[in-house]
Amino acid sequence: MYNANKPNPDELPSSAQLIRSTLAAAGVAIVLLVTVILPAEYGIDPTRIGGVLGLTDMGDIKTQLAEEAEADRQMQLEMQKQFGSEPKSDSQSSLIQTFVGLFISSAQAQETSGAWKDTVTFTLEPGQGIEYKLVMEEGAVAPFRWDVQGGVVNFDLHGDGAGGQSVSYEKGRGKPSDEGEVVAKFTGYHGWFWRNRGKENVTVTLNLKGDYSELKRTY
Repeated sequence: MYNANKPNPDELPSSAQLIRSTLAAAGVAIVLLVTVILPAEYGIDPTRIGGVLGLTDMGDIKTQLAEEAEADRQMQLEMQKQFGSEPKSDSQSSLIQTFVGLFISSAQAQETSGAWKDTVTFTLEPGQGIEYKLVMEEGAVAPFRWDVQGGVVNFDLHGDGAGGQSVSYEKGRGKPSDEGEVVAKFTGYHGWFWRNRGKENVTVTLNLKGDYSELKRTY
């Protein structure tokens, strides 16, 4: 057997060299943290480099999704308290329920063809979000229209019900308006979350009518 060759002490890095290498690595890590990680993960861009590289928008989206997920979680907890915690055995509509829903939708559209039932106007500052939801029974229909003055907004039209039920109807980014009908897939809360990602205040006007028992601000 042969003994392993021992390194020449003169070839090993000195303590000063190790310290310099450690400091250099720490400096690189700090630069990456400030210019890449903070903008991409949290939308924080102190150097403005993240904005140039398109990383800040990525971080803003991640932060927004996290906030919206937390808002939905809180809403589900509230729904469980109000409607009970037992989930439905079948969350999908049958073919008969689909036809019934279409029939109800047509009837509701005729009955609600007049003036709006509720109108809500609110202002969103840059970065601010707000949520309004309707209390609706399964199959109920609520026509709507909302318009933005002074800019555009991101929005998420979704619903929450008992037993952790949830549904996403529509999402959009940079929208000045939207209109249509909310057809409730289950009994619970159904509505919109809006956020202003612009640099100026915007004013949103929401018009509603149809079959719902209450309009509530939930965030």
